[in-house]
Amino acid sequence: MSEEDSDSAITDSQTEEEGELPVIQLCGLVEELSYGNSALKTETEMFEKYYSRLEPRDHRMPRLSDIKISAAEFSQLRSRRKSKIRGGMDRLVGLTVEQKLDLVQKELEDTRDEIRHMRANAERDLQHHEAIIEEADIRWNEVQRAVHDFEKDILKTVSKKKGSILATQKVMKYIEDMNRRRDNMKDKLCLKNVSLKVQRKKMLLQLRQKEEVGEALHDVDFQQLKIENAQFLETIEARNQELIQLKLSSGNTLHVLNTYKNKLHRAMEVYINLDKEILLRNEMLGKIEKETIQAEEDRAKAYVLNSKLRKQLAEFRAPQVMMYVREKILNGDLEKTIKMWERKVEIAEMSLKGYRKAWNKMKTSDEQLQMVRPPGK
Repeated sequence: MSEEDSDSAITDSQTEEEGELPVIQLCGLVEELSYGNSALKTETEMFEKYYSRLEPRDHRMPRLSDIKISAAEFSQLRSRRKSKIRGGMDRLVGLTVEQKLDLVQKELEDTRDEIRHMRANAERDLQHHEAIIEEADIRWNEVQRAVHDFEKDILKTVSKKKGSILATQKVMKYIEDMNRRRDNMKDKLCLKNVSLKVQRKKMLLQLRQKEEVGEALHDVDFQQLKIENAQFLETIEARNQELIQLKLSSGNTLHVLNTYKNKLHRAMEVYINLDKEILLRNEMLGKIEKETIQAEEDRAKAYVLNSKLRKQLAEFRAPQVMMYVREKILNGDLEKTIKMWERKVEIAEMSLKGYRKAWNKMKTSDEQLQMVRPPGK
């Protein structure tokens, strides 16, 4: 008797005994049947998957999971199936255990291949995202460096010299330098891209040659390649760890370098301020030295004048009393004479002003008469 006949008999006996069993046994029976159905469903999906790979798409039979029927149709199909089975369709033979084992092994190998491909794709995506993150970090460091240079070279000058032509020229020069650097970087990257394309073509050619030669390889060669691949993977993992350590040390070094750059920037500012102060002090010292030299010259002149005055004071002799009185009277007479002549000069100036006014009046009257007199008389 076939497996389907035995299944149908079991289901018929179970349906006949369902009304007589208690609820607890019914629940256990339902749980057991659901577990068996899930296992059969998994096995059926695996067989359908293997069958779909073997048979072309045009001649495939529809899957049981893809067929959507109602409950009435399903009951009709079940009754027909029971009648056919009871009619004696024992010519259908199921798969043996060895065939099922082969199918499971092939399915397991396919699943492992899919997992391997998925892992390779995931590693490729991970490397791609790591490269993107590394590129973003490098770009962010370049942007921070450019901002720092712009603030140090341009913004301080512009803030000190607002509206000046020099600040505008400095900004334009900075922009031109940045554009020139970008052009040089673009040319370098284009050359590098061309060289990488040539290298890629060479590697693809070598890979194609290896694939052509790989057809003649044996299992021993594949085992050797697997061993070498494992060794290379270990080496790559070690190098990746070294690269991570180097990146960490590089980050720490960049942090220390930035701190030292800030210290150097502050020291340069202090140096510039001290240099300006030294120049101011030197100018002040030069002025003080000039004033000292001028004071020494004035002191020498004052010393000579003082010596002359001391000499004159030493040689001075007071005049006699009568001579002093006579000179004093003569001085008073001369002052009176000066005051008299000054008064005469003032009177003469007053009379000269009157004469000038009269002359100007006469001159203006003569001009008016000449203007009133008709021509020809």
